[in-house]
Amino acid sequence: MECIRQRERYARLVASGSHDLEQLAAIRVAVVCDDILDEAVAAYEKLAVQQSHGDDEWRRQANALWHACREYRRRPATNNSAPGSPKAGTLQKLAMEYDLEASALLALKLALGGFRQICPDCELESRPQTFVA
Repeated sequence: MECIRQRERYARLVASGSHDLEQLAAIRVAVVCDDILDEAVAAYEKLAVQQSHGDDEWRRQANALWHACREYRRRPATNNSAPGSPKAGTLQKLAMEYDLEASALLALKLALGGFRQICPDCELESRPQTFVA
């Protein structure tokens, strides 16, 4: 969820025409979140191989989330976007890359929603903590 939130934050900064330094700072935070996602995907892959038995709904939803994370990280624009950096290729190629990245981000959101239905008590995003006195 944090990867999605940071990409949406970056998109809002670009849309509002904020300064390049602010956009660069936002994309740096998004890249850190993406790196953490990569670590989580690698850890899931190791655990999934060790415990590959069973075919319940939880495993199907977890695998769907895993696939969505990998597809999201596979997008070139996701890995190399920086404010003001020129992209090689035609406008048509850039539009296609944008559509693929947006599609991967949407698939990740949908996979998170499916996983949350199966495992509602898991922590997938940061939520404000409530302290009881």
